Amino acid sequence: MANVVKEETVFRKIAAAFAASRTSLTGVRLGIGDDAALFAPRTGCETILSCDWFLEGTHFLRDKHPAEAVGWKSLGRAMSDLAAMGGTPRCFLLSMALPTELTGRWLTGFLGGIRGASEKFGCVAAGGDTTRRKEILINITVVGEVKKGRALLRSGARVGDELFVSGTLGEAELGLRQLRKKKGLARATNAALRKHLYPEPRIALGQWLAEKRLATAMMDLSDGLSTDLLRLCAASGVGAKVEAAALPCVGSRDRADGLALALHGGDDYELLFSVSEKQAKHVPKSYRGLALTRIGKIVAGKSIKLALGDSRERTLAPGGWDPFRE
Repeated sequence: MANVVKEETVFRKIAAAFAASRTSLTGVRLGIGDDAALFAPRTGCETILSCDWFLEGTHFLRDKHPAEAVGWKSLGRAMSDLAAMGGTPRCFLLSMALPTELTGRWLTGFLGGIRGASEKFGCVAAGGDTTRRKEILINITVVGEVKKGRALLRSGARVGDELFVSGTLGEAELGLRQLRKKKGLARATNAALRKHLYPEPRIALGQWLAEKRLATAMMDLSDGLSTDLLRLCAASGVGAKVEAAALPCVGSRDRADGLALALHGGDDYELLFSVSEKQAKHVPKSYRGLALTRIGKIVAGKSIKLALGDSRERTLAPGGWDPFRE
């Protein structure tokens, strides 16, 4: 009975953290507190569903990542999948396992972070589940919407399309490097650490690209450009040529290191998208202060090439994050 009471206490703590959420504007007719939530999609919209794991030891370190950052990032990275399809976040389900000793201050900090991301991006908590385990396991299921026929897929790129990315590439990976060198819990003291600890899904940009019908294909950069571009091209049945000199690399004393970070660094959650040659001129240099950079072109075939200048090029092998790589 004591375990039941403890579990109910944890659940009430989570429910209280989201008690002020405005569910009426998100399609959630019934949220936390019953056996399941009730969600009513808006007329003329399709529902987008996605889920994301966030695991201690794999995606974050308890002694390095503040609980608040773990909460923010667990929801932010899940919502990035909605941004990649041009969608609008509506609600999420939180399932987590954690040790009993973390149900106090750590859980309070975690909930503060996830609530912050929830409020900023308009994605309310609709329910979930909790249990006890030695290490922290977090799974977020997000629900979003997009107008029928407007969802941006990976499979729409065509030969001749121009390739674009948002933001700066490799910044989050640089932040992870800095975090590993620091003692104790990290703080977002610079842009790289902030990008790693508190990533912002590019929801507004994704919505704009979908509304304007500019992008032919799109996905978010979660595992690194070299890995994710390969996925987009495979889905579209095309190849690509990336111009090394055009990449918006993070600042580094070593140009080769900056290029490697931009190509293979994960966790940026920027958007990679293709635009027809005719429409490319309508893509601005920036959107709401976020840089948009042309980095290459979609080509015939299946190979991904990196142009190094002086007519030199090499095959760009996937070197980003792969959870099954030994």
